[in-house]
Amino acid sequence: MTLLIIGASGFLGGHLVRHATVSGHAVAATFLRNPGRLSGVKWLPLDLRKGEEVVSVLDEVDPCVVINAAYRKADWATTADGAIRVAMAAADRGTRLVHVSSDAVFSGAQVCYGEAATPDPITPYGAAKAAAEAAIRLLTPAAVIARTSLIIGDGDSEHESLVHELSDGRRDGTLFTDDVRCPVHVSDLAAAIVELASSDHAGIRHLAGPDAVSRHELGLLIARRDGLDPATLPAGRRADTGVPGPLDVRLDSSRTQHSLRTRLRGAREFLSGQATDETG
Repeated sequence: MTLLIIGASGFLGGHLVRHATVSGHAVAATFLRNPGRLSGVKWLPLDLRKGEEVVSVLDEVDPCVVINAAYRKADWATTADGAIRVAMAAADRGTRLVHVSSDAVFSGAQVCYGEAATPDPITPYGAAKAAAEAAIRLLTPAAVIARTSLIIGDGDSEHESLVHELSDGRRDGTLFTDDVRCPVHVSDLAAAIVELASSDHAGIRHLAGPDAVSRHELGLLIARRDGLDPATLPAGRRADTGVPGPLDVRLDSSRTQHSLRTRLRGAREFLSGQATDETG
């Protein structure tokens, strides 16, 4: 099966490319500035802000499935309009679409969110993701919209880098004790998305870990795994700072988890330092 992975030069995108390739799929992958280095992959430049490029890439690749993992937090033209262009092009060809979305579509007022929950974003990024979701559900009803949460790796994610920079004094900041999410390991997430791409799933699917942890607790888990002094990580309450954005947002992924072979581990497990089966 030929997969087109859009946004493949990003953190999640790179893992999607690797997992899809190892799984035996033919993979074409897009990048905005720099192509990836994985061999056996067809790398193509693509700017989602340009509709003619979207059409050209899909014409050239003629994929069975498109996985869109591209976004730019401060850019509506990429995160919302670009995603809609991909959905339109996929719909014109009858191509299956898996779109990666975010828990940012929720305000946190409800705290726990199932897959039937109505988006109520309170940030520009969340609004862009919610707009993309609404259009995709209209244009391509058979598409999968895979919402996820904080994505953690084996030392190479944004949050892990932040923890190290805070610990050694290279960066000022605070890890909030009241900002709660359900982190997921990037390898688990990539495996789950590729599994969904190969299935007949449709609609909203939540792909987050089962553990709800604050950003500070997540930092402590990373520090213990990496041998950092937990006492070096500054703690505080986001509610006391006036920093805008949702506080406690917990995606309930149990419904989708029950239908997947891929097991989405919780942060307390995958940051324990113990080897586990990613797709058990």
